[in-house]
Amino acid sequence: MQAVIMAGGYGTRLRPLTNEIPKPMVPIIDKPIIEYIVLHLKKYGFTDIIVTLGYKPEEIMSYLGDGSKYGVQIRYNIESTPLGTAGSVKAVYEILEKTFLVISGDSFTNVNLYEVAKYHATHPKAITMVVKELDDVKGFGVVKFDEDGDIQDFVEKPESSKLKFVNTGMYMIEKKILQTIPEGKFDFSRDLFPTVLDEMKAYVMREYWSDIGTLSSYYLTNNEVALNPQNFGVQLY
Repeated sequence: MQAVIMAGGYGTRLRPLTNEIPKPMVPIIDKPIIEYIVLHLKKYGFTDIIVTLGYKPEEIMSYLGDGSKYGVQIRYNIESTPLGTAGSVKAVYEILEKTFLVISGDSFTNVNLYEVAKYHATHPKAITMVVKELDDVKGFGVVKFDEDGDIQDFVEKPESSKLKFVNTGMYMIEKKILQTIPEGKFDFSRDLFPTVLDEMKAYVMREYWSDIGTLSSYYLTNNEVALNPQNFGVQLY
């Protein structure tokens, strides 16, 4: 199976950690976030990996190489100018399979990707968005969906919301939906999703997820892994 890791962001909210390295290279305990992502993808059979790059791409390319040391194939696409999340995926359209996974390069999770892919295969819609229930949704895109999982509304980072489910930045996508994305900068959350709600289903994950978007979430995630290393394949001793 195929996956796209979106790893082109600047990580400004993680400065000074990202002054010299891109956000996906920030370490969680013993290895960079992006290495955890690659190993997690490999665990669930996603062995054809495309990484979209922007800020300091050589750091990631040098570290991961062609993926052979992880038992996967890794290819890269470097953006000369920022294309946004959807634009970065559209840029690799020609090498994408019919169905593929998209994951943010700052997503730290142990979600069961077998179950995500299996759920996606049960319905005809073009996008399955992995969502997570949170007590505090500030700073996240919030999702409204019915009992069948059909997404009815999506609002990117509202000032306030009564909704409790957020977009995790993980999606199973049918390639055909990318035909609606214009060339240039385009974002999944702000530009695409509000226009294709009738093509979207929600998959509710119960496992751990953090977007490592701020210094506080970064340190909280390190603490979570330190306290429960067995949940993330980490050996501390």
